[in-house]
Amino acid sequence: MYTTKVVENVVQAKGAIEELTREGYTEKQIYIFAHDKHFSEDITDATNTQDVGIKEQGLVDALGNFFRSRGDELRDKMMAVGLNQAEANRYEEELDKGRLVLIAS
Repeated sequence: MYTTKVVENVVQAKGAIEELTREGYTEKQIYIFAHDKHFSEDITDATNTQDVGIKEQGLVDALGNFFRSRGDELRDKMMAVGLNQAEANRYEEELDKGRLVLIAS
C-alpha cells in the first residue's frame, strides 16, 4: 500500500512529510520526486527521505537509468516504489509542471 501527494514547493513538501509521519510512515518510507535531478537529490538529503536505488529497482533497472531520459527514469523509479504504469505517467506529468511528488510506501 502507498500514499501519493503532489505539492508545489519545498515548504509544502515538508508539511506533507510531517503529515505522512503522523500517519505512521517513517522518513525512510517516503520518496520525493522532482524533475530536476540535482534538486531531487538536494531535497531528499535535506528532508532525510529515501532515495530510490538498487534495493527498490534492482541492479539492471538502476544501471539502465544511465541511458534513459529523465522522464523514463522517473516513471521507472515511481513504479519501483509501488505505482502502476498509468499512475507513474500521470505523476510524471505533474513533475513536468514543476511540482513535487511524494510517495510513501
